[in-house]
Amino acid sequence: MFHPTRFNRIFFAATVALCSFSFVHAEETKTENSETGKWVSLFNGKNLEGWTPKIRYHELGDNFKDTFRVEDGLLKVRYDGYDKFNETFGHLFYKDSFSHYRFRVEYRFLGDQCSGGPGWAFRNSGIMIHGEKPETMSRDQDFPVSIEVQLLGGDGKNPRTNANLCTPGTNVVKDGKLFTPHCTSSTSDTFHGDDWVTVEIEVRGNEIIKHIIDGKTVLQYTKPQLDPKDAHAKELSEQQGGIQLSGGTISLQSESHPCDFRKVEIMVLEQ
Repeated sequence: MFHPTRFNRIFFAATVALCSFSFVHAEETKTENSETGKWVSLFNGKNLEGWTPKIRYHELGDNFKDTFRVEDGLLKVRYDGYDKFNETFGHLFYKDSFSHYRFRVEYRFLGDQCSGGPGWAFRNSGIMIHGEKPETMSRDQDFPVSIEVQLLGGDGKNPRTNANLCTPGTNVVKDGKLFTPHCTSSTSDTFHGDDWVTVEIEVRGNEIIKHIIDGKTVLQYTKPQLDPKDAHAKELSEQQGGIQLSGGTISLQSESHPCDFRKVEIMVLEQ
């Protein structure tokens, strides 16, 4: 039998629930699209507090030959203690992981490349984002599974775009399609010489990643994810229960060419 009073109560409850859902959804959307927060330095200008090196062929925490050091208020990557580079790729990991944020560095290349460094690593470094934890890397592993934003300098003559994308153990979606090339050029200018260059990254979890130079987006893509064809990445996907990446570690590279960082900053964005 139809009960008008009972029906009214049910209808009222359903209406309240629907309105509540709409309100929460609107708040989530508003929060997700708002760029709140402030820039915070991850580098104190005095030492490597908060950062841990992982250099190939060496244990986690072993800063082989003082590769990463702080001098004159600068975070420096140096190879004066090396006889030859011997593919001893290194990464300096920040202690925390991040998901939604803006990240920027001011860097410069200078001096000569370390003897034995590969040709492609001339004036080449990088920022690794959405990376695995350094504890999950093997002793002989060259690069963490991650998304790399390349930091590149020109040779004084030839064009070479900056803030390119490389994908060790990962893939992304670009223009609506799964994108699997290992490295992809941006649309940036070439930066010759030893001048300071600012590169910024906007990261919004699994939604979108933008590479930015001088306020201009030079590359963007979506849905960063583990590559199931990579054995180590497949292990990581099994551990996390899927291939999609919504966050991870941040690290700075040592790839055989001396470079300096004078600013390393992050602005955490609300999710």
